[in-house]
Amino acid sequence: MLIDTHNHTVPFSPDANMTILELIEMANAMHLGVVASTPHYEYDNPDPNDNIQTFDLKEYSSAFEGWKQLCPPELTLLKGIEFGYQKHTASLIDRIAQEADLDIVLLSNHLFRGRDVYYSQELPFLPKTLRHREYITTLAEMVENVNNFDVATHFDYINKFCSDSSADLLYEDCPEAFDRFFEALIYKGKALELNTSSSMRRHAMPDTAILQRYLDMGGELFALASDAHVKENVGAGISQFAALLQSLGVREVCYFQKRQIKMVTLP
Repeated sequence: MLIDTHNHTVPFSPDANMTILELIEMANAMHLGVVASTPHYEYDNPDPNDNIQTFDLKEYSSAFEGWKQLCPPELTLLKGIEFGYQKHTASLIDRIAQEADLDIVLLSNHLFRGRDVYYSQELPFLPKTLRHREYITTLAEMVENVNNFDVATHFDYINKFCSDSSADLLYEDCPEAFDRFFEALIYKGKALELNTSSSMRRHAMPDTAILQRYLDMGGELFALASDAHVKENVGAGISQFAALLQSLGVREVCYFQKRQIKMVTLP
């Protein structure tokens, strides 16, 4: 069984161009067994160009009850959320995640020096090792400061939209930062997301040295995700990433239901 634990639909993710029905239909067409709805929740977003903020959690829960009725019996739809991290919002994220009725909680950092990576003008002009070290260090801080989450997402978001052709993220760019990030993830028992959207955009698979280091340090939990915002991307690249993990000796990936971990054997 294949899973996709990170997707965005309207109206709760304003940057999406996909309805929940399209998400369900595409997940079924891609023969996924599990698919998650994970709208953005970006409290106090500082980027003036970015309209992603927060949404009404009660309205979301009410809508989700109707969405479940649209699913065929062979597809599990998860009610999730994607929190955007900032240092001063860590306690808020912990509180909301504790109080909300959710299946899966994603934790992300979309910001680089106060701007979403998508809108950053300075990013391509900085040395890649500098920008990668800063970003991965922030991910480490994020995992250290927030406790109530399940999956740390898209560690390679820093280079997703970068016009620098040499921007591929490598373990050797910032090994100390990666080790700190992985140490915190493993200590807290959280999953590392492999997000296919950066690879699909840049036509490059993740650096296997990053994944091997996570495994060597004792990391065991991987989540597979397309981060789809349009229907054409639902499940995209999931089978290729599953094969990549299998080549490294990984036999299972995970998802969360009612905040409880579920392991899935890779096909």
